[in-house]
Amino acid sequence: MIALDVEAVRAFVAIADLGGFTRAAEALGATQSAISVKLKRLEARLGHRLVERTPRSVRLSAQGEVFLGAAREFLAAHERAIASLAATRCRFALGIAAHVAGPEIPALLARLNAHDPSLTIEVRLENSRDLIDAFDRGEIDAAIIRREDDRRDGEVLAPEHFGWFASPTFEQRPGEPIRLAALAPSCGVRDIATRALDAAGLPWIEVFLGGGSSVVTAAVSAGLALSAFSRRLAPAGAVEVGERFGLPDLPSSEIVLHSTLTDAKSKEALRILASAFRDHRIAVPSFVG
Repeated sequence: MIALDVEAVRAFVAIADLGGFTRAAEALGATQSAISVKLKRLEARLGHRLVERTPRSVRLSAQGEVFLGAAREFLAAHERAIASLAATRCRFALGIAAHVAGPEIPALLARLNAHDPSLTIEVRLENSRDLIDAFDRGEIDAAIIRREDDRRDGEVLAPEHFGWFASPTFEQRPGEPIRLAALAPSCGVRDIATRALDAAGLPWIEVFLGGGSSVVTAAVSAGLALSAFSRRLAPAGAVEVGERFGLPDLPSSEIVLHSTLTDAKSKEALRILASAFRDHRIAVPSFVG
């Protein structure tokens, strides 16, 4: 079986279309001698002279005339093959912890789409624990979460520092349990807060439990309770009250990326998303998930 060199065939077609070696070389960004070498290689491979040259003219031989149509089809098939690979849609499932996702996420995904329209990302929003479990089970290909427990794997994207926040009007009456606004028991930041209070021997009571992040924010903003937030993501108008009420320091955490993606397109997409996260630090209350 004869194997054809794509560049040699391209040189032949350029010579036929442009009527000479000089113009073909200019069109292909090559030297005239390089075009000549490619043509000789193709003629040797086929066993036929394709171009007849005289001091005054360049024209196709009879075999060249016959081969020209097939050569065009060969190049077109080659271009279609390359285009089909470039247009192949890349799909992967990405989990983003609810305290990471926010108003900026659509803009970041749009940025990825502009970078590579063939990319399809299935986004799953849940709490960090559920997402890392799903990642370990192979249900998602990548996850951006807050680091859980003592697990040390994953690529660190950003630090997460917590504090106690409340409205400037919030009053904690002496002798009464601390009124804590928190989400459901599965909330990781809730665990950080309650463990710290228990270790310090401070009594507490939960209010507005499980009402959703908007309810928790409303309770804090209204001065009805305090809550643990990321220092960079506390509700507008809230102030840090840990020192004021003698509350314990909260341990820091990290936002990490877990991924099993190996193909170049998916890894590049994830790199862009991770870079954007590092740059912009998506501003969403971190008491979710």
